[in-house]
Amino acid sequence: MMRLVDFLGLLSYCLFIYGLSDQASLSAPMWFDHQDKIYHAGAYFVMALLAWRCLRHWLNVPIILALLSVTLCSLYGISDEWHQSFVDGRSADIADWMADTAGAGLAMFGLSRLGKRNRTA
Repeated sequence: MMRLVDFLGLLSYCLFIYGLSDQASLSAPMWFDHQDKIYHAGAYFVMALLAWRCLRHWLNVPIILALLSVTLCSLYGISDEWHQSFVDGRSADIADWMADTAGAGLAMFGLSRLGKRNRTA
């Protein structure tokens, strides 16, 4: 049952991001340049955690689990940027994809640090 719940959580989040990407423009307050990269990293940080939760039911090798989570998020980020290239008012941006991948990587780095801390405690 938890496998299904975790999968549906990840799928729902991916659909949420797709819905945001399908909008012609998003209005968010901008206080500094490249602030949108923080939004991208934050969104894919969450996606990586959801991917990790979903994949952990099938994988128990931490490094493989982390790398696969980041890879899946990065691939979704590429597909999201490609999708945006077809949306009026939007464009594909490699820097956005890099921020997506960095956010996913930070999530897995954070999980690895928590795992190490819990093993030594």
